[in-house]
Amino acid sequence: MPTIPVGAQVFDLVFHPTENTVFLGLLTGEVKAFKYDDQGSASETFSLQPSKKSCRGLALSDGGSKLHVVGKAKSLHTIDVASGKSVEVKTGIHDAPINRIKRLFRHMLCTGDDDGVVKLWDTRQQDAIISYNHHFDFISDFMWIEGKRHVVATSGDGSLSVMDVRSSKTKPIAQSEDQEDELLSIVPIRDGEKYVVGTQMGILSIFNKAKGWGDCVDRVPGHPHSVDALCTLPSSFSTSQSTILTGSSDGLLRVVQLFPTKLVGAIADHGEFPIERIAVDLDGEGRWVGSVGHDEALHLTDLQEVLEDDGDEEEEETDEESKEGTSSKPDKNASSDEGEDGEEDSSAEEEDQKSSAKKDTCNDDNRKRKPKQLDPLGAEKRKKRKKGKKDVEADATFFSGL
Repeated sequence: MPTIPVGAQVFDLVFHPTENTVFLGLLTGEVKAFKYDDQGSASETFSLQPSKKSCRGLALSDGGSKLHVVGKAKSLHTIDVASGKSVEVKTGIHDAPINRIKRLFRHMLCTGDDDGVVKLWDTRQQDAIISYNHHFDFISDFMWIEGKRHVVATSGDGSLSVMDVRSSKTKPIAQSEDQEDELLSIVPIRDGEKYVVGTQMGILSIFNKAKGWGDCVDRVPGHPHSVDALCTLPSSFSTSQSTILTGSSDGLLRVVQLFPTKLVGAIADHGEFPIERIAVDLDGEGRWVGSVGHDEALHLTDLQEVLEDDGDEEEEETDEESKEGTSSKPDKNASSDEGEDGEEDSSAEEEDQKSSAKKDTCNDDNRKRKPKQLDPLGAEKRKKRKKGKKDVEADATFFSGL
């Protein structure tokens, strides 16, 4: 797994939609860009510090020519990707530090701050189009529903809300009940029929489009710590409609299948450091998933390698076993001129050879089928940690599929 040191804690990352380039927002206020190749080797293309205060959110314009940057300084900076230089600054656009930003469609952005205020922006105008004040705690994540022209916001106040960008009303069209936990991340599954929300206590809350936004319809336990980031798999994977990637504060990047619920495995480990953000390159359809957090590095994980090689190895083992089984069968057309005593001795020798070959095959299979695995539950880490007041114990049956 390639690891790219960047020199400071990373708050956000965004991949270019068509090129092998990734942009990082750092605690120091710097924005760094890296180009990477098919092996994950990377080189820095530019580094810019638009603010001395932390950069918390990044969003690319349509086509990836402009990079929008927000953070603790309460300003919106626009960087030209080709030159790596700042081309526009809007200062004081929020009264509180800005925590998240998302591009909705061409020229349209939304931002959310630490006080729960959400604003919509047309990048061609100086002032915000509209401002929403129905949340009272930080905005943690946004999700865009293209067909409905709705933007969904999750908040630390325990609720999520839905806003119609075509409406001039300053109230959301829907807001959930208090979920009694901080809502930290959101992602759609099953072509937008259901939505998965990550929480502070490690529960995955499932919302159903047909049931509305009032309350979740299911809760999936299992993560021992908060689920800070969520991401979908590329559509090229057969299970992409019901499988997600989760980034947790225990430092593990997991692949989790829903309906039925199953932990596929932990595919990256940031050690003792929380994961802040995860994303898949090439507009979510690439092979690399990037994960960042407090360990001052970008981790790139090859999804094709970690999710497809296991199946290939099993097929190879099955083919080998089939060949070995075929070679051990006696030749039915062979004739023997030996007497009864000779036939018994020959038969005994063949049985001994078969028994020995079978033991060797079993030993080889055992060696092949015991690959080194990451600790998916972070059991060793939990032993060292003092349980927080919002931590929950994982249900072991949730991970029985491993």
